[in-house]
Amino acid sequence: MFDIELAALRAVRAQLDGAFTKAVELIIETLRARGKIIVVGVGKSGNIGQKIAATLTSTCSTSVVLSSVDALHGDLGIVNDGDLILALSYSGESEELLNLLPALKRFLVKIISVTGSPKSSLAQHSDLVLNARVPKEACPFNLAPTASTTAMLVMGDALAMAVLQARGFKQKDFAKFHPSGAIGRAMLSRVAQIMRTGPRNAIASQTLTVKEALMVMTRAKSGSLSVVNGRGKLAGVFTDGDFRRHMAADDTLLAKPLEKVMTRNPVCIREDALAMEALKVFNQRNIDDLIVVNAKHEPVGLVDSQDLPKLKLM
Repeated sequence: MFDIELAALRAVRAQLDGAFTKAVELIIETLRARGKIIVVGVGKSGNIGQKIAATLTSTCSTSVVLSSVDALHGDLGIVNDGDLILALSYSGESEELLNLLPALKRFLVKIISVTGSPKSSLAQHSDLVLNARVPKEACPFNLAPTASTTAMLVMGDALAMAVLQARGFKQKDFAKFHPSGAIGRAMLSRVAQIMRTGPRNAIASQTLTVKEALMVMTRAKSGSLSVVNGRGKLAGVFTDGDFRRHMAADDTLLAKPLEKVMTRNPVCIREDALAMEALKVFNQRNIDDLIVVNAKHEPVGLVDSQDLPKLKLM
């Protein structure tokens, strides 16, 4: 079943032509003119339409779902001149959708259809047609909408992401529309809000001995220590791992100053950075702790990777 649906997506991708680019441009023009995207569909296509509309709206492309049935009983009130209709129907012959077209044509709207039948009635009444034809459904009887609805969903996602990029939508914009849940926590929180500070942030001068530094780390219950120079600037880092590696080869380690054994130029992050940026550092670098510095490059906190699940950031 997976192979059938994967093959369907490859087929639809191969069918993409200039109509896709024109569809993206038309959506952008509509949004710039303060119009909205109205998604219509029947049955399984309607279900897919709900998700496409939700994705568009969450990325600042105003979109609503219009029921093909309820539209003719008053819900046409959501349609305005200048809006864009995104009509979904694999056959392109859904009776409820075709009955709605004359009513929609009374408005100054453009219609983009996503269909598996480029010569269907829906396609003929559309300004643009996106071909979502698939070789076959995953259903063993080739009846239940499966591969075709997957292809329609991916087509909608592709439109939304292309519009997002073309409009210069940024991470901070995404965070603005997702203030709740894990996405909101990760994208709206600042490093200063999640870092360990005060007694839990181990800091020591580079002249301190390793033995003394270990006591500082123990009191802070930390696996790492920020090492500072005489001006209080971050000079290096010393970790439990560093201690074990040096101890195996140096019997005099405990008496040595930190500047002799610390790791210089450690990975660090600014306190005003987004928590999402800290997550990226942990994903990209093989570290357990991330030192937080201020604008003067002074260590002011520590982000411990073990804290992230508790903060619901992972």
